[in-house]
Amino acid sequence: MTSPARAFAVRLGAAGDLPRLVEIEDGAFAGDRLSRRALARHLQSPTAALLVAAEPPPGRRAVAYALLLFRANARRARLYSLAVEPRARGLGLARTLLAAAEAEARRRGAAALTLEVRVDNAAAIRLYEALGYRGRGRRRGYYEDGADALRYEKPL
Repeated sequence: MTSPARAFAVRLGAAGDLPRLVEIEDGAFAGDRLSRRALARHLQSPTAALLVAAEPPPGRRAVAYALLLFRANARRARLYSLAVEPRARGLGLARTLLAAAEAEARRRGAAALTLEVRVDNAAAIRLYEALGYRGRGRRRGYYEDGADALRYEKPL
């Protein structure tokens, strides 16, 4: 049986994706949203990789994204954000994007991928742990509403 996520293509984001990325961001998060300006900057940055999951033809619209950040000479890449628009949830896109993000991080020489996740985001925590991410601590008051973040890391 083919996974629904396999019908979606994962590719690097492009400037033309910016309006959809803003819509995805606004639909996925109640707060701590990336601005249009920040998303545009990440699309152009050599120290970022913004991967999108796009609908199959003829639509090819972005429905989810993963944003990776890299630092020169660092052995760890950071998954800064992962967002799936509400109507595309449950299709396995987060899992698909995580696999693509890990592959991109390895391609750029990272030995590990790190991330932060809200302590109350049980679905994301379950997914990260199922995929081999291990807890590395807690950041108190990390989010704009004062919520804590759990820190995770996965060796690549």
